[in-house]
Parts: sequence; structure tokens; C-alpha cells
Amino acid sequence: MPLTYPLAEQTLDNGLRVVVSLDRAVPIVAVNLWYDVGSRHEPPGLTGFAHLFEHLMFQGSRNVKSGDHFGLLESAGASLNASTFFDRTNYFESLPSGGLDLALWLEADRMGYLLDAVNQENLDNQRDVVKEEKRQSYDNRPYGDSYERLVRLAFPQNHPYAHMTIGSMEDLDAASVEDVHAFFRKYYGPNNAVLTIVGDVNEEETFAAVKRYFGHVPAIPQPPAAPDGTIGPMAGIARDDVVEDVPSDLITMMFRLPVDGTPELDAAALALDVLAAGQSSRLNRRLVRDEQIAQSVSGGALPLIGGVSFGTLTGIASDGVDLQKVEDALVEEVEKLAADGITADELATVQAQAERDWLEQLSTCSGRADEISHHLLLFGDANRINTRIDQLRAVTVEQVQRAAAEWIRAEGRVQVTYKKNK
Repeated sequence: MPLTYPLAEQTLDNGLRVVVSLDRAVPIVAVNLWYDVGSRHEPPGLTGFAHLFEHLMFQGSRNVKSGDHFGLLESAGASLNASTFFDRTNYFESLPSGGLDLALWLEADRMGYLLDAVNQENLDNQRDVVKEEKRQSYDNRPYGDSYERLVRLAFPQNHPYAHMTIGSMEDLDAASVEDVHAFFRKYYGPNNAVLTIVGDVNEEETFAAVKRYFGHVPAIPQPPAAPDGTIGPMAGIARDDVVEDVPSDLITMMFRLPVDGTPELDAAALALDVLAAGQSSRLNRRLVRDEQIAQSVSGGALPLIGGVSFGTLTGIASDGVDLQKVEDALVEEVEKLAADGITADELATVQAQAERDWLEQLSTCSGRADEISHHLLLFGDANRINTRIDQLRAVTVEQVQRAAAEWIRAEGRVQVTYKKNK
């Protein structure tokens, strides 16, 4: 059966794109706001700014005191958070549908008037919070800096995907209040955002409420386009070998992949799923179940829109097993996939898994709101949520083999290994 989630769209005079999707199943509403700014938009010297604003956006605005954003929404029964990625930043909350006006007012106040509260004290405070996050999640966590190491190898210096969203602590230390204000004025306006509302609401009243709260927020000048990150498959092998206090020896390989939104990326992603997704994947069967040289294997594609995506394969060695054996097995399976392709049964299995994952994502108001914002902001088409499964089903065995042979190549990879201190 085709998906037919209802979608009503309007664009305000200030450029804010709004989608309302009704769901009467339960009396809740999900509010999801995506800004077209992520780490790929950050020029050299300003890395980490998009992620910094993920924190600053909760520290008050013109009419909201510091700490009140969380407090007001949680007192209304909401769950809320935000996230920063290479291609975007999003802010989201789910709450009883009677709290919609509160959520819209808070989002509009920080979109229009955040800078009233961004002073030196707030900047210093949140800069320290980001540094602590980096220490906990990257520096002092086993394997925590693996992606930092991998993207530095996979992309040329100053490529839009060559740094992680956490950014450089040196750049954050050097940032002035004026730098931070300028970044906000450049990207955080209604005409650079998508607002999605999903749940038990009245469509006409919801659009009217959005206009009431957001309609007076002025548009910003057209933001500069993100730098073009178009780049082809990798040639050669680059590696970073780390020896430190880790629980087990680990290897992660990274491959550049086609850009998101293309059949080629879908084919490459399904190829990686055949290798590493689930208990029936080739790598799990061979390395974990049969040869027992790995505790676990994982992998998959990370879709990106800036000219290229990437994918990874990870193996954690079993106790007492030389990590080289795991690497050799990974290389052999990658080469076999590129040379021989996959079977029709394997393709059907990973397509079914992808369909299940997609339907699970859309099964909640919050998950559906996030995907609507995603596809409208990055692809200009909210209805992709209803057609995405058709795109996945359309991929053929031949497309998967071509994608694997071109992009997922043992002789075109970067890798990081972690070995325990002896």
C-alpha cells in the first residue's frame, strides 16, 4: 500500500516554509524546526559555530529568561532537544496538543530575538559547556575521536566535510561576541528554515498560529551557499593507527559515497547493508558467527547533500585475535562484493530492512515531523516521506554492484585502528 500521510504546506511572507500534517491518534503535537546551517557551512576559523548555537538557543532570548525554555516546556509535559549535523541544525519538542502555542512562541522568540541574550557571559558559559562535551564524548571516550580522524583522512583540508560538528576548540576560544552575532544573523532567519507541525491539531488554526508568532520575524539576507564539496571516490589507502587504553582492538574503514538523493547513493547504502546490517549480513556471518574473530561488526552509509556522502565498516576484534585478521577479512569481503555483486535474495532482505526502518521512523509524530522537515529543507519536497520506499524498492542488483565497484573499494579507503596498550 502506498503511503499517504497528509501534508499541507504554506510559506509565510518572510519566507518561512511551514508544513502541517494531521494525526488524530493521540492528543499530542510535534513541533520541528530545521535551519539550513550545519558544519559544512562553517568557513575555516569558525568551525563549531552551528553546534555552539545548539547550546545558545536554550539560554534565553528577548522575552525568555535563561533556563526558562526547558522549564516552560517541561512544565507543559514536553520532551525537547536539538541536534547539529553536517548539513543542518534542528530543534524539536513533543507535547500535549494544548501546548502548541507555547512551543511556537518560544521557537519564534529565539528565532527573532536570540541575540538580546547572547552576551559575553552567556558565550563564555556555553563555550565551556561545549569543551566539556568534547572531553566527554570525543577525547576521554574509547574510540571517541574515530570520526574526527577518519574525515581528516577522507577529505582534503578545508573540504566542507573535513571537520566534525563539534568544531575546533581553538576556533571557539578565538570567537568574539561579534563573531557569534554575525553568524546568527547570517543563517538563523525564517527564510532559511522549515517548520513542521505533526499531530492532533486543527490545520487552519495551526497555520494562523504560526503566522501570529512567526509572521513578524524579519527575513534575513539570502545566506551564502555552502561550499561545493563534490568529490569522487577515494584512490589509495590512508590509515591512522592509534595505541591507547581501549577495551578491545577496533578497525573502522571509511569510503566516500555518492551524494544523497540519488539512486547511486541508495545502491551504495544497500551494498553496505548487505555487508554489515543485521545478523544475516555477510560480515556478521563470517567474522562473528563462523570464524569468531570479531565480537561485532557494523556499518552503513551516512547520506550527505554537499556533493558527496560517506560510509563505514567497523569490526571489533575478539579477545586474543590479531586485529590484522579482522582487517584482512573486511578487505576480502569488500573486494568480493565489488567483483561479484549481490544476489536477488540479499537485495530483497536489505530492502525489507530499510523499509521497516523507514516505517518505524514515520510511526511517531516526532519522527514524521523530523523527516518532513528533512526532506523539505534539503530536497524541497516534503512528499518524499510518502515516496521514499518506492525509491528504495527501485534499486536493482546491477545498480548495487556498479555502486560497490566504483565507490566501496578496498583500494580506495581510509581507516583508523585502535589497539590496546600492552
